[in-house]
Amino acid sequence: MTTKGVAVVTGAGSGLGRDITLALAHAGWRVAAAGRRVATLEATAALAPAGSVLPAVADVTDPDSVASLFAVVGDQYGRLDLLVNNAGTGAPPGAVDEVSLAGWQSIVAVNLTGSFLCAHHAVRMMKAQDPRGGRIINNGSISAHTPRPGSVGYTATKHAITGLTKSISLDGRAYNIACGQIDIGNAATEMTELIAAGAVQADGSIMAEPTFDPRHAAAAVLYMAELPLDTNVQFLTITATAMPFIGRG
Repeated sequence: MTTKGVAVVTGAGSGLGRDITLALAHAGWRVAAAGRRVATLEATAALAPAGSVLPAVADVTDPDSVASLFAVVGDQYGRLDLLVNNAGTGAPPGAVDEVSLAGWQSIVAVNLTGSFLCAHHAVRMMKAQDPRGGRIINNGSISAHTPRPGSVGYTATKHAITGLTKSISLDGRAYNIACGQIDIGNAATEMTELIAAGAVQADGSIMAEPTFDPRHAAAAVLYMAELPLDTNVQFLTITATAMPFIGRG
């Protein structure tokens, strides 16, 4: 199989991150699968073609850990063609008067600062390498558009990811760096198990919401990743068809 490029995927030990890693690996990419737990990363690698996935233990909230991750990628592969900023958390949930400062800071650290730190090192690599350039895909979520009840930390950081995406896209133009965002609604992962069982709606009612196979979201990321660098999907929204998003509330 022809190697298509080198990618870093964060949050790769489970859920969407695992599916994205496997979609890239099976398509011929070499992937550094980043996450906090070596056992889950090795489980992801075991599902991929032999030698295509490098388990890379990293904590996106730790600047030194992120720097080490990209140093390992540089040493191992010599370049970086794709970063998928997928790591994220919605915990702790709550309204603005319910979430503590520590809880708020923990969500910001993973969802926003973690994405910034990874993009910071990725762009530096992409500017310096030959041939120059690459692509960043940020996982925005439906909450980058419309909140669920009691999700102030998650919603605020995902709105901020949209600003990060736009800024990287603009600033990257001169360096052949493309940046886009995928907004995913109700992919069937561990994070959406409660949604499938019954989620609080804007009117206070509880309703089980439909989900969809997360491999479709991974295929969408692969489509975005494999475009030539003179073409970019700026924003892509993929949802369960009948989820309460259009007309939510």
